[in-house]
Amino acid sequence: MFKVREIVKDNTNLIRNKSKDVQLPLSKEDEELCEYLIEHIRISQDDERNQEFNLRPGVGIAAPQVGEFKRIFAMLIKEEGKPDIEHVFVNPKIVSESVVEAYLAGGEGCLSVENDHEGYIYRKFFVTIEAYDYLTKSMIRKKFRGYPAIVVQHEIDHFSGTLYYDHINKKNPLKIKEDAIQI
Repeated sequence: MFKVREIVKDNTNLIRNKSKDVQLPLSKEDEELCEYLIEHIRISQDDERNQEFNLRPGVGIAAPQVGEFKRIFAMLIKEEGKPDIEHVFVNPKIVSESVVEAYLAGGEGCLSVENDHEGYIYRKFFVTIEAYDYLTKSMIRKKFRGYPAIVVQHEIDHFSGTLYYDHINKKNPLKIKEDAIQI
């Protein structure tokens, strides 16, 4: 039975804590955390179940958002006509990235942030990460482009206590970088 954990919000400094690498092989406790994170995202995207559990829809959640300061995050991206992108990454590290940047036309959001913060967040258009993937029980090296790359970078930011709005240009939040790709 799924039991909802409270999301750590940005109105507390707790969300700014740094996360530590996780020991492999995973402990039972860390496996349970991986299971919780992916189940949270799956339920959050199900219109009936997210109301039952009072969850905001999301595409990713990092362990610090549930008060566990460990380098683990889950993501589930469903795009029509494409296979689902579903992972639970443990100790992910970005090993290469593009020079080209991208941003979401509608801005970013976060389960830990209640109030909208207007402005564009520029991130790398593609990233390659190395991580242990809990769902396949293997070490992987994987390249993400466009929206999935933005999600990966957003979730990895949580490990350093960084929130998406920390990246917004304070003087000109809606400034468009002319060589950046809009998504």
